Amino acid sequence: MVFEPEEIPRPVSAVGMELFTEGFEQPPHRHRKAQLILAVRGLITCEVAQGLWMVPRQCALWIPGDMEHSVRCAGDLEVYTLFVDPELAANLPAVCSTFSTGPLLRELLIAVSRLPSLYDVDGAGGRVVQTMLDELERAPMGSLHLPMPADARLRMIAKTLFSDPANRSTIGEWARIVAMSERSLFRLILRQTGMSFGRWRQQFQVMFAIERLTEGASVQTVAFDLGYESASAFITMFKKVMGQPPGQYLAARRSAGPLAAQQPGKLKLISSIEQAQRALGL
Repeated sequence: MVFEPEEIPRPVSAVGMELFTEGFEQPPHRHRKAQLILAVRGLITCEVAQGLWMVPRQCALWIPGDMEHSVRCAGDLEVYTLFVDPELAANLPAVCSTFSTGPLLRELLIAVSRLPSLYDVDGAGGRVVQTMLDELERAPMGSLHLPMPADARLRMIAKTLFSDPANRSTIGEWARIVAMSERSLFRLILRQTGMSFGRWRQQFQVMFAIERLTEGASVQTVAFDLGYESASAFITMFKKVMGQPPGQYLAARRSAGPLAAQQPGKLKLISSIEQAQRALGL
C-alpha cells in the first residue's frame, strides 16, 4: 500500500503504521495540509523554527499546514497520522502544539485511520471525522515543548547542551563565554524562550531523559548522562517537572498497551522506512 495524503480527495486522510526499527529521521519538509501524529508506542520528536516538540506515547502532535518541520522517531513504533485540510483547522492551534489524548480521542483517531481512503463524507465516515475534530478541539494541551531561541549566542548555548547533555555550566559561566553580563543574558533568555535559564535547561533534560528511557536506557544511566551525581537527584528533578518519577511516568503510558494488537487485521500496516516517511508527509 502507498499512502499519498496530498492525493486523496477527502478533507481528512489518515493511516496507521507499525514499524520495528531503531529509529529514523525525516529532513525538514512541509505540506499544505495540517498534520496530527498520535504516538501509541515509541517516541516522536519534531523540530520547527520555534522549538522542539516531543510526542511520548498516548500523546498527539499538531503541525499546522505549510509549517517546515523535521521528525525523528525512536523505538518500535505504533503511530497514527492524520492530514487535515486547512479549512477544517480554523479552530485548532496556528502553532505547533501537543495534546494529551484521553481514551475517547485516541479511539476516534484510530477509527479515522481505519476508514476507507474514499470514505463517504456525508455518511458514517464523515460523522466519525467530525466527532474526532470536535474532541480534538477540546483536548488539553501537553507540555513537552522546548522553545528554541533565535539569537545566535543562545543557539550556540543550546547546540552545546544538545551535544553535551552533562554540561553543568552556570548562567554566569555562559555569560562570560558569550561576552555578556549575567543580567543581560538572563533577560535575553527569558525574552526569547519565556523561561529562566534554569527552567529551560530542566525542560531540555526531561525531554532528553524521556527519549533515552523510551529507548531502554536505565534511570541511573540517564542520570549520569545528564551530569547528575546520583540517580535520586535526577529523579527528584524529573518528578518536580513532570509530577511523577520517571518509572511511574513511563509505566502510565505503557498501561494502555499497543492498540494494533487489540484489533488485529485492521491496521493499515506500513512496514518499511520509505513507506513511513511518505505516510508522515515527506
